[in-house]
Amino acid sequence: MSPSSRPQPLQVARVTSEAAELLEVLWGRASTAPVSASQLRVLFILEHHEGINLRTLAAFLGSSPPSTSRLCDRLQAVGFIERRVAAESRRELELFLSRRGSAFLADLRSRREATVEGVLELMSAAQRTALLRGLEAFCTAAAEQIEDSDGSDASDARTA
Repeated sequence: MSPSSRPQPLQVARVTSEAAELLEVLWGRASTAPVSASQLRVLFILEHHEGINLRTLAAFLGSSPPSTSRLCDRLQAVGFIERRVAAESRRELELFLSRRGSAFLADLRSRREATVEGVLELMSAAQRTALLRGLEAFCTAAAEQIEDSDGSDASDARTA
């Protein structure tokens, strides 16, 4: 690709997809035991949306409440999440990441970052700078899109 050419979204999407797949392989080296990929998604969601109820979590996961409840049962059994009675309604439970769950995520991120750091060391400073700027812009755009779509779906589930 020449410096003057402007990459089309589809071309960038293909390279981004390839990069994500390679990240999955690299991150696979940093074990997520004792949790599955689905359980890890729950932990990430609770980290950013503490106090949500089971239906809202199920909406974020695109899953049914019974399946989501089973995921939470296993995470609670290993001490990664806590269920608390909601202040507004004693019949509703709120979900929170426990200290142990937070520590697990911090350790997992540290191991993942160390793996990626090894790859980044193979790149020039200019390439790392360009990658950083591009990823920051991507993260901003993705967060906006997720917030827009979550605002309609998840808030409806919260009141259900």
